[in-house]
Amino acid sequence: MDRPVLTATTIISAIGRGSAMTLEALRSRRHGLRPCDFANVTDGYIGRVAAADAHALPPALAHFDCRNNRLADLAIRTDDFARAVMAARDRYGPGRIAVILGTSTSGVRATEEAYRARDPDTGMLPAAFDYTHTHDMFSLAHFVRSALELRGPAMVISTACASSAQTFIDAHHLMESGECDAAVVGGADSLCGMTLRGFASLELISPVPCRPCDTDRAGISIGEAAGFALLEQTGDGIALLGWGTSCDGYHMSAPHPQAAGAITAMRGALTSGGLEAADIDYVNLHGTGTRANDAMEDQAVATVLGNATACSSTKGWTGHTLGASGILEVVIGALCIRHGLLPGCLNVTTLDPSFRSRVILHNEERPVRTVMSNAFGFGGINCSLILGAAR
Repeated sequence: MDRPVLTATTIISAIGRGSAMTLEALRSRRHGLRPCDFANVTDGYIGRVAAADAHALPPALAHFDCRNNRLADLAIRTDDFARAVMAARDRYGPGRIAVILGTSTSGVRATEEAYRARDPDTGMLPAAFDYTHTHDMFSLAHFVRSALELRGPAMVISTACASSAQTFIDAHHLMESGECDAAVVGGADSLCGMTLRGFASLELISPVPCRPCDTDRAGISIGEAAGFALLEQTGDGIALLGWGTSCDGYHMSAPHPQAAGAITAMRGALTSGGLEAADIDYVNLHGTGTRANDAMEDQAVATVLGNATACSSTKGWTGHTLGASGILEVVIGALCIRHGLLPGCLNVTTLDPSFRSRVILHNEERPVRTVMSNAFGFGGINCSLILGAAR
């Protein structure tokens, strides 16, 4: 089969709703981070999507109401994505379009709110709390499948911060095997108390807006986002040229010190695409802003690609959107190709002098043929995707 093509995309994050606002923020170097003001947590900065606070789901889908599904609904209704899926549904039939999505939080915020409202005498959660349609890990795919009126295979992948990147690979395999003709991929992750307090307990929250690749980087800024892509076997647009994945299982939260899993994933992406290191024009780094992650990824990039390929992290704009970071950065990668933009790292004062890869600190405008997008997660999960013009 031909390389799958992203025939439609949509994204929403702290820097804006839709591709146009996202591109404008990248070009103007305007980030969306603000002092944390969510769930009574005040540590560090967050990338909050204010539109999710009061957004209402359609009445027929109101039982899915939670912050994660509200983010997803906002994304579905952006960039004419729902219309593109509707056209694909007419072409293939609703049973031939899969929904493969990633998340790490799902609707855990709904459970946090229900727990605070539990009966003081019995400890029972409110009768109106609907775990299945909100917090359950399958809730996201169930909601999106229902909202887009699809009936093909559906599943949710939860591989930490690689979740929504992995959806591209699994969807490709389903299409290649003949189980479906197209797929809606991507995912959503939303702010919640568990995530904010959990990363704070690990001492991984930066007290200032995150500074990936800076010599004085001090941790992450947590963000939220939702995004989707329609994958088809043929079409015009940006294609998935290569993909690689691995799980080194080195540690529950720390990356492999020799970057073994990241190197395997990046090399796998090159091999599957029949590409060489010199074919990659830009790497959108996972680049979280923690000391260990950024150093590990620099080692991986220098080992696989050398020191000539431009690379940077865009998390200084959006924060680390966890399970949604894969789809967010794939869409950003597609914008880089379409508009000839390389976004240099944001918030960096001094590049870490120990780095060997070519990290750029200022935006560059020039033709971009291929982008490698990295997503690495807790537990040693690693995923690399390569995007380029459809062949």
